[in-house]
Amino acid sequence: MMTYLQMRPLSRIALCISFCFIADASKGFGQGASGQTASGQTAKRFEGEIRVSVAYDYFLYLPKAYATESKAWPLVLFLHGSGESGSDLEKVKIHGPPKHVAAGDDYPFVLVSPQAPSSRKGWEPAALNALIDNVVATHRVDKNRIYVTGLSMGGYGTWALAQAYPDRFAAIMPVCGGGDPSKVEPLKNLPIWIFHGGKDTAVPVKRSEEMVEALKSIQAPGVKFTLYPDAPHDSWTETYSNPEVWKWLLEQSKK
Repeated sequence: MMTYLQMRPLSRIALCISFCFIADASKGFGQGASGQTASGQTAKRFEGEIRVSVAYDYFLYLPKAYATESKAWPLVLFLHGSGESGSDLEKVKIHGPPKHVAAGDDYPFVLVSPQAPSSRKGWEPAALNALIDNVVATHRVDKNRIYVTGLSMGGYGTWALAQAYPDRFAAIMPVCGGGDPSKVEPLKNLPIWIFHGGKDTAVPVKRSEEMVEALKSIQAPGVKFTLYPDAPHDSWTETYSNPEVWKWLLEQSKK
């Protein structure tokens, strides 16, 4: 019998990204009536659109009670590390929540676990946001209880996605990752639980510490930081095996 975790839906998401180029810095300075400057350069403005096609293979897990209970369910987006990138979707089951579901755990939330095609490119926030849009549109999801968590490259992806779309999530849990400490202001009121191993040589613990420090500097009230003093890069096994972690996460709501 095929379980939801064994399904391999392919999400092909077309994104439309608007951009504009403005070259009018000299406008009004040394210009003649025609708008042309003394040097012969004319200030112009360009606006356009580009379309970017992206595709993610992903595992979709629905709780066992999803079929019988008509309520809206929390949604957790899980982002794997660089080692699980590529085209073999089974690799996504190696760590984290997909591993636990494969072992028989029944989570009380919708779990979406995409696979990054390339570790070099990492996670693309706009594409992940579009994937969430697609799942929300096709499943019963509580829009006030959408979360993102990830490990290593996925920890970086968690920070990047939250910083790009801070109003989308009820809480985030980056594990042994890092973000941009100069852009934490939009995250000020977002519940965040950060995890890192003290002996991590792959992603230095400083990457998490600087995010914690930046958030504390703006008096962010909902920041938690768990440091495993003797843990190496693998700080995710203990994190995702801890029932209290999931209890905390599911208690968070945008309401």
